[in-house]
Amino acid sequence: MIPESARPFIDVHPPVAAALAAGKPVVALESTIVTHGMPYPDNAAMADKVEAIVAEEGAMPATVAVIEGRIKIGLSGGERSTLARTGDAMKLSRADLGFAVAQGRTGGTTVAATMIAAHLAGIRVFATGGIGGVHKGAEKSFDISADLDELARTPVIVVSAGAKAILDIEKTLEVLETRGVPVVGHGCEVMPAFWSRTSPFRVPLTLRSAGEIARFYATRRALGLDGGMLVANPVPEGDEIPAEEMAAHIEAAQQTAEEKHVTGKAVTPFLLGKILELTGGRSLKTNIALVENNARLAARIARAL
Repeated sequence: MIPESARPFIDVHPPVAAALAAGKPVVALESTIVTHGMPYPDNAAMADKVEAIVAEEGAMPATVAVIEGRIKIGLSGGERSTLARTGDAMKLSRADLGFAVAQGRTGGTTVAATMIAAHLAGIRVFATGGIGGVHKGAEKSFDISADLDELARTPVIVVSAGAKAILDIEKTLEVLETRGVPVVGHGCEVMPAFWSRTSPFRVPLTLRSAGEIARFYATRRALGLDGGMLVANPVPEGDEIPAEEMAAHIEAAQQTAEEKHVTGKAVTPFLLGKILELTGGRSLKTNIALVENNARLAARIARAL
């Protein structure tokens, strides 16, 4: 499925290629959570565990990254370990994915870039932690993630714990609705907020099983409806940090970011790092738990497809 023009720039890990050729379920995994989302060695351990969970659920994991100018669809254990230690990795979205390839750079792929690579390879399901979205104060900064436009154009199911709670969830939902992106709550009627199971906002659609989500996706494709789907999967109850508690930490982190004039792609990693400090490490444990939970559901959806 990879276009001939793109083949010289892409390496598909042999087990992933074999699974795709045999029509077996494959789940794409992003790599910015490894390069920018967690400190070493937690990031390496998390990447290994998430791949293992996908495999346990009967699907093939395919972590996506760019390494020395090569788009990697699926990584070996050694490549994952090396990426986790890379200190100068770029954070790659649609705008700079081609730049990193052309310049021989190494980078972690965001939701948008991972969706692009997954679609090129014919992978229909992707598990992440939380998507990017509309940042608070976007009416002044115009800081809106490219993830939202990618969801509108690329036909991949993205399983997440909602938008990152540091964002303006209400405006993120509005943009997704405007762009025609279905937002499906997995067994919930309220939009999850990443570290927390609930937010003040209703989820537009609700489905109860992986099979129902797969059928919805297949129906959209049969009808010729473009774009992807966002599946909002709440973090397990025992792992969540209550929304009221997180709100105070998020406000404090955002105030610090403003004081330090943090902007652009640096905002999200800065806020996540500050919140890790403010929660005494609890946010990291919850982050890992929600990624693992999303990987399980994504594998089940891939199997149902």
